[in-house]
Amino acid sequence: MSGDTIRTIATTPFQDQRPGTSGLRKKVKVFQTPNYLENFVQAIFDSLEACEGQILIVGGDGRFHNRAAVQTILKMAAANGFARVRVGRGAILSTPAASCVIRKSGACGGIVLSASHNPGGPDGDFGIKFNAANGGPAPEALTETIFALSKAIDRYLILDAADVDLDSLGERRLGAMTVEVIDPVADYAELMESLFDFPAIERLFASGSFRMRFDAMHAVTGPYAHEILEGRLGAPKGTVINGTPLPDFGGGHPDPNLVYAHELVEELYGPNAPDMGAASDGDGDRNMVLGAGFFVSPGDSLAVMAANAALAPGYAGGVAGVARSMPTSRAADKVAAELGFSCYETPTGWKFFGNLLDDGRITFCGEESFGAGSNHVREKDGLWAVLFWLNIVAASGKRVEEVVTAHWARFGRHYYSRHDYEGLETAAAEALMDALRAKTAGLAGQTFGGLTVSESDDFAYTDPVDGGVTRRQGVRIVFGERARIVYRLSGTGTEGATLRVYLERYEPDPARHALPTAEVLAGLAALALEIAEIEARTGRSQPSLVT
Repeated sequence: MSGDTIRTIATTPFQDQRPGTSGLRKKVKVFQTPNYLENFVQAIFDSLEACEGQILIVGGDGRFHNRAAVQTILKMAAANGFARVRVGRGAILSTPAASCVIRKSGACGGIVLSASHNPGGPDGDFGIKFNAANGGPAPEALTETIFALSKAIDRYLILDAADVDLDSLGERRLGAMTVEVIDPVADYAELMESLFDFPAIERLFASGSFRMRFDAMHAVTGPYAHEILEGRLGAPKGTVINGTPLPDFGGGHPDPNLVYAHELVEELYGPNAPDMGAASDGDGDRNMVLGAGFFVSPGDSLAVMAANAALAPGYAGGVAGVARSMPTSRAADKVAAELGFSCYETPTGWKFFGNLLDDGRITFCGEESFGAGSNHVREKDGLWAVLFWLNIVAASGKRVEEVVTAHWARFGRHYYSRHDYEGLETAAAEALMDALRAKTAGLAGQTFGGLTVSESDDFAYTDPVDGGVTRRQGVRIVFGERARIVYRLSGTGTEGATLRVYLERYEPDPARHALPTAEVLAGLAALALEIAEIEARTGRSQPSLVT
């Protein structure tokens, strides 16, 4: 294909291509608008110091429009002078696997096509983001540069060439560029085997006394779970369900929580339940862990992994520190304080963990939206978390519920819940947040329902590594150690606005660790509605989703 022509296509900018916390997300039909994808990809390439001679990684979660977008990106990469692109077979590459491959390949970065846990299909969502050379999401300075370039773009470059065979492993030429189609699982599986005690987990499955169910939700993690759980670890066939990635995720919502992973939840809370259940999301970077009739909250999961790090060979050398996004449960803070390592509170968005990881300040990080990870890559990693839990169960000999209740007995329990108000009129949601910000200065010292406000602010973060400041990250109302309310507008949706209200209450008394979460948080939930005037300002008296 060396005779293929590089074409310069005139274009006009779109003004709505500002990346959010995890790239640019829109409806599929928006990305199918002529030049929409091409403009954003060219803006990414133009933001790089140089494309010539570089290695680029490309892949996605297999959702509708994924293959077509990858073909376009490959032709544009060839026209912009990349020497080599490594792309997952079938255009598949989970987000954590992409991070792994970027780091292992010495690439300048990678383009990941996903809208994460958002629904897929022709009427669903699509997304694109650039991950930097460290394997992590592009830092804010780079995403702002990409946005600025997208608003001024007047041309893009593309190779006039036939589509590339994406289903056969190996190398082929696209103009002067080499396209290498790789096994999307191999590098990632090798990394997992270096971190966890695979022989111990294999013995757990072989014992016949432990059963597990993993729901891949017809999303990208299916091939990874089949290979690692059933292939390398010997879990019985059928352990992985919904393991074939589908463009519309089988018509489901690939978000691993108690509402959308209902098939798994019903089995784990039903008769003859498996000992452990787990699920991952659209692009493989989120996780949910369950025991028989028992749910492990994301905040508890992060705290338990940090407290039990020594059980996994890859972390036996100790924990440098832990970080959590600001709305995430403060359970990890308790572990850090008792075990003597640092704990950082960051804005929402995995890119904020990148500097801390690269600087060696933290080993583990996590966020309340079912994401956890470590210094092995620069993304959250769903299957990694599941393997960590399998390692803990195998090494400790305890059931999932026993691991968590023992943790609570030592560190106390943080009752926690998130209430989502989805599809709000954007102006009303923003006005609600503006009114809350105006209230914060006067709340300290006031008492509500027996709780006294110790501090209240609009969270701002100063990066301890590079000094960068990020403001307006959510309103916090803190009642000392006892409780907290957080309000934040989400940046992951594609329509309207989503108000997220986070409720947290700390209980040190083991005699009170088995109470229903909704019961413990009921007073705080009513207070959150009252302080923010949610019903008056949005017309909603109930959240759309509670997790």
